[in-house]
Amino acid sequence: MRGPGEGRRWQLVRARTDAVPSSVRRFTQRARQRRMRAALPWAVGAAVLAVGGLLAWLVYGTPMLGVDDVRVTGTDLVSAEEVLAAADVAPGTPLARVDLADVERRVARLAPVDRVTASRDWPGTLLVEVQERIAVAAVPSGGRMLLVDAAGVGYTTVPDRPAHLPLVRLATPGQDDPATRAALTVLAALTDDLDAELTELVVEGPARIRLKLRKGREVIWGDSTESEAKAKVATVLLERKGTTIDVSAPEVVTIR
Repeated sequence: MRGPGEGRRWQLVRARTDAVPSSVRRFTQRARQRRMRAALPWAVGAAVLAVGGLLAWLVYGTPMLGVDDVRVTGTDLVSAEEVLAAADVAPGTPLARVDLADVERRVARLAPVDRVTASRDWPGTLLVEVQERIAVAAVPSGGRMLLVDAAGVGYTTVPDRPAHLPLVRLATPGQDDPATRAALTVLAALTDDLDAELTELVVEGPARIRLKLRKGREVIWGDSTESEAKAKVATVLLERKGTTIDVSAPEVVTIR
């Protein structure tokens, strides 16, 4: 018997394993596994986000993968320094943040440049590949020779006409000039024999085109329509006597 002032004394005792029913143990284990399986995707997702955020910061936010070299290829008429200045990419700029399209647009503003391709060469090199314009004609301009490409763009001047280029006389050479477009159409249609005899292509207007040939001969071309037919007829008539060949109407030609 306990006295009036005595309280109950409690003692914690660890239950033996076999004291917990096996069904309860199995239930508890399955519940724990379900919680772990439910939490696993969240843990993996958090880890992936953390790693992705770190990589994005390294690539886009630090100079660790920044531009340390700009490699220029394909230049002849323009210098690599001119291309670098036009590209305008500061050293250390994260390579991933360089707007390649903008680089291409800026470099393409250089007159001798026809096409530009900019690309990344990891970890820190920007590649700028330049394709310059190819001249198809030389046009007298202010005591020099303006080189014109197949699109009609006059992009640079040189002191003398390059020997491989035909001399074309135009009042206002340019990409949007009808006379320039007509001259280029005629040049593209010339046969090898006509090209070999050509000394000057004179364009007084889109419908007033003349070919000056060696030995003082001349071909009246008219406009640039039916140029392939005109070229074939004029080539045949080169064997005939006469100084002036008129193929402006190729169905009815004259020679005198």
